[in-house]
Amino acid sequence: MNTQSDSGLLQARELLKKGDAVSARQKLEEALSGDLENSEIIYTLRCANYWAERLANIISLPTPFERGEALVEQWKHFADFIGTGCEQSLYAVKCGIFNLALENYSTLLNDSSSVQYAEILRKTGLCHKKLGDYDTALKFLNDANARVPQSASIIAEMADCYALCGEEKVAKLLFREAFFIDAQKVDITFLESELVTQLITQVEAAGYSGNVLNEWIPVYGVLYGVFNIKRELRVLEACKLKQNVFALENELKEAGCEPSLLIPRLINHYFWLVDYYVNTNDDRMRINEILLKIKLLDPSVHEKYIV
Repeated sequence: MNTQSDSGLLQARELLKKGDAVSARQKLEEALSGDLENSEIIYTLRCANYWAERLANIISLPTPFERGEALVEQWKHFADFIGTGCEQSLYAVKCGIFNLALENYSTLLNDSSSVQYAEILRKTGLCHKKLGDYDTALKFLNDANARVPQSASIIAEMADCYALCGEEKVAKLLFREAFFIDAQKVDITFLESELVTQLITQVEAAGYSGNVLNEWIPVYGVLYGVFNIKRELRVLEACKLKQNVFALENELKEAGCEPSLLIPRLINHYFWLVDYYVNTNDDRMRINEILLKIKLLDPSVHEKYIV
C-alpha cells in the first residue's frame, strides 16, 4: 500500500464512522486510482457503495422510528451482502450505521406512552451493544424487559450482552429461556457472543438453515452442553409446559403441518419436561416415556441426550 492510498483509506474509514458513505466513496475512488489491486480499498469501497445508495432513501423517511428501523433492518442485508473482509473497515461501517440508528431511537425515548416504546428501548439497547457499550445496552434491555416480560427477542439480546460481559452462567440461562419462549422471535443475525455464535455455526454445519435453524439451536444447545444452566419451573409454568407439549403433539399429527419446525420445537419442550421431572424427583417411568418419544422423533438426538 502506498502512502496516498493508505491515507485515503484511513480518511474513508473515519467518514464511514460518521455515517458519511458518499464522501467515503469519493476518498476511496481516489485512493483506488493509485492502487488498483488493493484488496482493503476494494472491500471498503464495496461497503461505501452499498450504503451511499441506501442512506439517502433511509434519511428521507418521515419519522425517527422508521429511519431507525430501516437502518437496523438494512444492516442484516448488508451483513449477508458483504461477507468477511477487512475488519477495520467493517467496524467503521458498523459504528456509522448504529450511531445513526441510535440518534433516531434516542429522540423517541422521552415519549414513554408510545405503543412502540418497548421496541424503542430494545433497539436502543441493541445499538449500544453493537457499539460495544454493553452496560448501557443492558440498562435499556432491562427496561424493555420490565415493560414486556417473556419477550424472546429482548431476553436473547440480554443474554448476548451478559455473554459479552463475561457473565456466562446468566447468559446460558437467558439464551435457553429465549429460544424456549419463541425461537422464531430470536434474530440470530444480531447475536455476537462466541457462546452462541459458535453454537449457531455448529447447527448450520449439521445442515439446518432459515427458520428451521432457529428451532434446532436450543436442541443442540442442550446436546452440546451450552444451554446447561437451568431454573426450576413453578407449578403453573409446568402445567403450561405440559399443555404446550400436548398441543404440539397434536399439531404434528395434522395434515399440512410443518414437521421440520415442529419436531425440534417439540424435542426442546420434551427436554424442559424431563428437567422438570428430574428436579421434582418424579416417577422415572414418566422420564422414560418422554425419552421414548424423543427416540421416535429423532433417534440421533436420543442417542446424544443424557439425563
